[in-house]
Amino acid sequence: MNQHHASTGPADGRQITLRGPAELADALPYLMGFHPDDSVVMVALHGGRGRFGGRLRLGIPQAPDDWGPVAEHLAQSLISGSERRAGRPDAILIFLCQDSPDGESGRLTMERLRPFAQSLRTACGALDVPVLEALCISDGRYWSYCCPDPRCCPPQGNPLAMPGTTVMAAAAAYAGIQVRGTLREMEARLAPWQAPDDAYAQLQALDRAAPSLVPRILDEGTKAQVAKETLALAHTLMGRLDRAQPAPEAVCDFGDDQLIDEDEAAAVILGLQDRETRDRAAAWMEGPDGHRALRLWRTLARRCVGPYGEHAAAPLTLAGWVSWSTGDEPGARVALTMALRADPEYTFAQLLHRACNEGLDPEALRRCLRGDGEGEGPGAAGAEEAGEVTGAVSAGRPAPHVRGAGPAANRARRRGSGRRPTGTGSRKRTRGAVRPGPARARSAVAARRVRDIRRYGRRGTGTRR
Repeated sequence: MNQHHASTGPADGRQITLRGPAELADALPYLMGFHPDDSVVMVALHGGRGRFGGRLRLGIPQAPDDWGPVAEHLAQSLISGSERRAGRPDAILIFLCQDSPDGESGRLTMERLRPFAQSLRTACGALDVPVLEALCISDGRYWSYCCPDPRCCPPQGNPLAMPGTTVMAAAAAYAGIQVRGTLREMEARLAPWQAPDDAYAQLQALDRAAPSLVPRILDEGTKAQVAKETLALAHTLMGRLDRAQPAPEAVCDFGDDQLIDEDEAAAVILGLQDRETRDRAAAWMEGPDGHRALRLWRTLARRCVGPYGEHAAAPLTLAGWVSWSTGDEPGARVALTMALRADPEYTFAQLLHRACNEGLDPEALRRCLRGDGEGEGPGAAGAEEAGEVTGAVSAGRPAPHVRGAGPAANRARRRGSGRRPTGTGSRKRTRGAVRPGPARARSAVAARRVRDIRRYGRRGTGTRR
């Protein structure tokens, strides 16, 4: 076993020292806030004791041909991002997390991913930052790619510790840190409906609403009225959700889905495609309003079915913003990643995703969005121009990149891990489940008309914010 340690600590500043691969593998869900299945995770280490710094997660690319370019980009992204925040890292930890299809072939998964691990180690070494440990976690066991000693790292791997029995689990419980479950479970809460009957009914509602709403949103004379109607309806739906009987999280989403009908969901989804309306809706971001809004944005994201999958970028970005604003960074990253999967050019999601990953304080944007208005548009006074809201995210920083990944990494993100949960962003699969050929084409035409709202703003800039 490689003799090394890394340090982390809860919010009160106490340091927790992790020694060896077993404790590092156990700590990963607490570092991320969820179990990052089907993911590559890289963590920067600083100082002689290996203090945890920045971290980066990406779905494992399906195609081995992508592993080399993705590895180079991930290494560059983590190191350059760390340099901006806390200085150049002294070492890096790598985790490859993927269960086998049958749940019993973890060792085969580990061997299959070994070239990817080697590419990551080589990419980090080329930038003069050593990889302290590289672990594969699969089927409840872990393997080290760095330790050749079978006495401590046997070919069959070592079992992960039982949940809640380690020093990291105790420290996390003391600090109030929660692990949300798996990444797949978190994505499923935001994914489009897959039940054919429900999805088809929602698709029909979107098709009915688009021909009347889209021209009104694009018309300067009626645009403000549509925004007012959209925000008023959203506020009404938030109140309806809030009055519902509290339910466990496992059934809360189902209950929320039953409280909003298809036509109401379609009207708000289409209205939010206007970036100024979306910016005003973003002011519901904290306190009771934030909780109610988050439930609504999740519900609307699940209603973006078939050809309207791209329109989920707006509610997903709002869900990510509320999560980030209320301190739920893992939830924010998942929602914003899915928003960029729905529309990789959605600028608001790009900026928020980067700002969240760089550990910026969301208060700058909250100040911009707070205002004296009530009901339909709190925060409108702080967003006279749509660009002010998205621009506030990067205030005080010189010319940031708005994309968090290069071309190879983007391809990998869109492909996902190959074992994405049902409905997590695959529009092709969703369309086939809900719409026959000619009718599907009509829906696609309606969806393309809605895209004009995002592409052409009040000044005809052609940017998607």
